[in-house]
Amino acid sequence: MPQSYEYDVLIIGSGAAGLTVALNLPEHLSVAVISKGRIASGATLWAQGGIAAVLDSADSTEDHIRDTLASGAGLCHEDAVRFTVEHGRESIDWLVDRGVAFTRDENAQLHLTREGGHSHRRIIHAADATGQAVSTTLSEQAAARPNIDLMEARVAVDLITNRKLSLPGNRCVGAYILNLKDSHVELFRARFVVIATGGASKAYRYTSNPDGASGDGIAMAWRAGCRVANMEFNQFHPTCLYHPHAKSFLITEALRGEGGRLLLPDGSRFMDRFDERAELAPRDVVARAIDHEMKRLGADHLFLDISHKPADFIQQHFPTIYEKCLAFGIDVTRDPIPVVPAAHYTCGGVMTDNRARSDVNQLYVVGEAAFTGLHGANRMASNSLLECLVYGRAAALDISRKADEVPPPPPAPDWDESQVRDSDEDVVISHNWDELRHFMWDYVGIVRTTKRLQRAKHRVDLLAREIGEFYSNYRVSNDLLELRNLVTVSDLIICSALQRRESRGLHYTLDYPGLLNEARDTVLIPTSYRQPSA
Repeated sequence: MPQSYEYDVLIIGSGAAGLTVALNLPEHLSVAVISKGRIASGATLWAQGGIAAVLDSADSTEDHIRDTLASGAGLCHEDAVRFTVEHGRESIDWLVDRGVAFTRDENAQLHLTREGGHSHRRIIHAADATGQAVSTTLSEQAAARPNIDLMEARVAVDLITNRKLSLPGNRCVGAYILNLKDSHVELFRARFVVIATGGASKAYRYTSNPDGASGDGIAMAWRAGCRVANMEFNQFHPTCLYHPHAKSFLITEALRGEGGRLLLPDGSRFMDRFDERAELAPRDVVARAIDHEMKRLGADHLFLDISHKPADFIQQHFPTIYEKCLAFGIDVTRDPIPVVPAAHYTCGGVMTDNRARSDVNQLYVVGEAAFTGLHGANRMASNSLLECLVYGRAAALDISRKADEVPPPPPAPDWDESQVRDSDEDVVISHNWDELRHFMWDYVGIVRTTKRLQRAKHRVDLLAREIGEFYSNYRVSNDLLELRNLVTVSDLIICSALQRRESRGLHYTLDYPGLLNEARDTVLIPTSYRQPSA
């Protein structure tokens, strides 16, 4: 018999965003944190570079705001940028108080590095494994809280709303969750639900995200009636390790911040031909430059070289990269690193306000799944973890304020498995998965055209119908749920890209290479959208 649960707060996702919400909630509230795998997993675990915040006396909040607005190519919401930057120091202080072991200099001060788009050194880090330090520390803290239940090997199927229960009002009251250990769908009812599931980079053939990133939260929120915005802005990290046995290993931007040089196969530099900031240009510029040179030369990869730096400097600052590359026979103290761009970050997402509230009451969205207005048309390096912290704390504060006002969730039916059967055609999922990721990479990648986007739209519509039929007739599995969600978010990406008839930030199309005079967000509205209450 499937289990059913009731909590005050259900948090779907256990990265920095989800755990920040959980740890900032008062301990009298019961909290469940759902994770597909281990609690200390997801995109946060793999973040190498660090967290951007104004911590140096030579820096200022105005400079950080100005840099972010410049990287966002005219689409950042200044109120969201200011809100995030102004809450940066307190968020870092909170992490330090939690015990995150950030790297310090010889004077025991927090060591700051610099990355593309930043005018100052403002990236706080834990060597080159910042995400691991943050994720591990926060998961250990959450495990020690008696009011927080950490529930692993579970994947969300869909949100439960008043509308789905044929009740009045526009409220989220829980979710159906697949327990991967016994393959049964469980009922989770909650007064508040938080989506912290990350982005949708898994829609592409090459991605820097080895786990998750299948757009689950964005797709579920869309189906529940939430608007999404700016889904066409997919950030491709310029430098992922290119090796047949290296799965999704990112080479942090901090390596370029410390003097790493991008090289052609003949050993010559090229970035100064594309941008005066050369290797420190924003990610969209660098990714397009690499893509251009690869296509021009017919090369399957280029190189990133830091071997001109002292070996002990490299090993001290980039131990993870040094050891990982060495395992593949690449000594970065002597050899250039083969690199290729890969889908890395979803700048758009579910529309939220500065309290992380979505269009559906009592449904919050935090982290990469959210569209806050911070990133605009191109996320500036290391602003993402900062966003997780700032908006995670804001969501927790808003939930805490409302905790006494929101009634318990209404009854909801258990998941009905009586009309479905086990699939004997899982090969369909595998083939559709491969097809989706290939045509998204070929037609909706770094450089686009209207014709390519139309081809992608035709194919995603066919896949959506096929997967919809499969979902209706067979028992759900993790692969089926991820594919269903990826088809949904891929359609959102394609529709958004078709609407933007200009080249701005991460969206570059050969048919409209110029900028429009007015910068506007691309907002998609589901048929089930309702105006949220105040």
